[in-house]
Amino acid sequence: MSIYVEIGPDDFLGHMFNACTQDQINEFIPEKRGFRIHGHSTTIRLERVFWTVLEELTGRLQLTMPQLIERIHDGCLVANDKNIASCLRVICMKYMNTYA
Repeated sequence: MSIYVEIGPDDFLGHMFNACTQDQINEFIPEKRGFRIHGHSTTIRLERVFWTVLEELTGRLQLTMPQLIERIHDGCLVANDKNIASCLRVICMKYMNTYA
């Protein structure tokens, strides 16, 4: 199935898909990365676009990726104690909506 679709004049989602370059299409591809959170090994699978946002956050906060992941993990335990990937996606969206 092609990501390129026919669009109507009010179809902003279709327009976003048609505006994707090959590099932007690659942002949809999931990528796994391994980390240690408080001494426990874990693998996190996120689409590349979320890793890009997290990398921006590491630079802005002057943290390494493992430090950032651990900090988000600790802050999200109140809301979601089982799914770090969900916490990371929500943090990315909140950051993009508020600070980017």
